[in-house]
Amino acid sequence: MLVDPHIVVTFCLAALVISVVPGPDMLFIAATGLASGPRAGVLAAVGMSTGLAVHTTLAALGLGALLNAFPTVFDVIRVAGAAYLVYLAVTSFLAARRDQDVPGEEPRAPLGRVYGKAVLTNLANPKVIAFYLAFFPQFVDPARGSVTAQFFFLGALFIVVGLSVDASAGLLAGRLGDLVRGRPAVQRWLHRISGTVFAALAVRLATDGR
Repeated sequence: MLVDPHIVVTFCLAALVISVVPGPDMLFIAATGLASGPRAGVLAAVGMSTGLAVHTTLAALGLGALLNAFPTVFDVIRVAGAAYLVYLAVTSFLAARRDQDVPGEEPRAPLGRVYGKAVLTNLANPKVIAFYLAFFPQFVDPARGSVTAQFFFLGALFIVVGLSVDASAGLLAGRLGDLVRGRPAVQRWLHRISGTVFAALAVRLATDGR
């Protein structure tokens, strides 16, 4: 087997712990579910996993190490990602103001747009690659064959574990949002919560050093 079965079990348990602890991805997914419903929450989780698949490929091909070797490129991507999150925050706060000016049930965001936002949000965080490069090598054994293949295998496991947790969080957040949605005051607060989450993620991404 490409990876020792005991290593697989240990890796999956570690991935589960990492996935359960609330992080930027889960906060984004929960905010999306609250604002746009369970389908949007689950699709946001799928979008995040799509971004992780890209990060897995970059790390497996060694491009992550190249990115780490050039801090300027890393910082440009990081700042661009923070700017995008600021845009999402502003959009949410403006939606809250519109709800106040024109009460009523707000149409949900198109699912394609939800998916695209999730993918972009994940890809805009170069720290994910830095995490891959720090975490995955602990479970890679060059004696068992291709390191690249092992990276892809572990990346697939990480995505499966993470998607199961994130999709559950998105579904639950969406169900909670459905319970209170339709009330203008609640809609405004849901958008404000989403905007606050996006703004906090932007600040964290922009100021958190590697």
